Amino acid sequence: MAHGGPDKGRTRKERTRMKVIRLGPRSIAALTLVSGVGLAAFGWPLFADPTSQVGTHAQDAPWLFAGLLVLLVAVVAATISESGLGPKAVAMLGVLAATGAALRPIGAGTAGIEPMFFLMVLSGRVLGPGFGFVLGGVTMFASALLTGGVGPWMPFQMLAMGWFTMGAGLLPGPERLRGRAELAMLAAYGFCAAFAYGTVMNLAGWPFMDALASNVAFDPDASTPANLARFLAYCLATSLGWDLGRAVVTVVLTLTLGATLLKALRRATRRAAFETPVTFEPR
Repeated sequence: MAHGGPDKGRTRKERTRMKVIRLGPRSIAALTLVSGVGLAAFGWPLFADPTSQVGTHAQDAPWLFAGLLVLLVAVVAATISESGLGPKAVAMLGVLAATGAALRPIGAGTAGIEPMFFLMVLSGRVLGPGFGFVLGGVTMFASALLTGGVGPWMPFQMLAMGWFTMGAGLLPGPERLRGRAELAMLAAYGFCAAFAYGTVMNLAGWPFMDALASNVAFDPDASTPANLARFLAYCLATSLGWDLGRAVVTVVLTLTLGATLLKALRRATRRAAFETPVTFEPR
């Protein structure tokens, strides 16, 4: 007889606490490492000393950071896998990543219509920060292959989407908060995180504009406050409309479809029983 079904012997509170991945010390260390390198990759223009030689190698930076970030994301995925990403979780990861990748081209060329972001928010909420980080990166990788968007910017997109999805898994009250209050919190997070995603992605390309072409381009000879002002002006001038559209679409989809999708994801997680070993006893 088989024992260890998804709900057998569990209280409601225990069932709602089930996570696909429990972050152990190695996973936390790896996530911290890749996030630290990612922050350096995104933010070096705002922190580099104007007198340093960093700016002279600006054109090499995307490829150098891209190669390093791909390796670090792979290390994080492998570390998290060692902490409990079993076959059932891999299957769910594949389904959600494929769904997110398929949703991304829907808004191609249309400002802000990016429904994949709402799926990432809800998936991260239900399945936890570890799974969320891997899911965000894998989804962006798959969508880049699907849309032909492979380039030096892709690792930056993978890392930014990993942070975006992981953040949803770190929101408070997963055992207690339900219903409209939870949807309101997820909608608020999606709204703010959509702007944050656009802002950090702007950092990936902004330093490589021709400084002579615009007064909002990165100037390696300017001070950090001056470049920060230039960057804010750049965001307002180039991506505000797109980010606003992304944020609004994420909020609308979360409030209208969120309850149904959350219920489906939680039911699938319980039935898969990722953390419940199956044992067999003789009759």
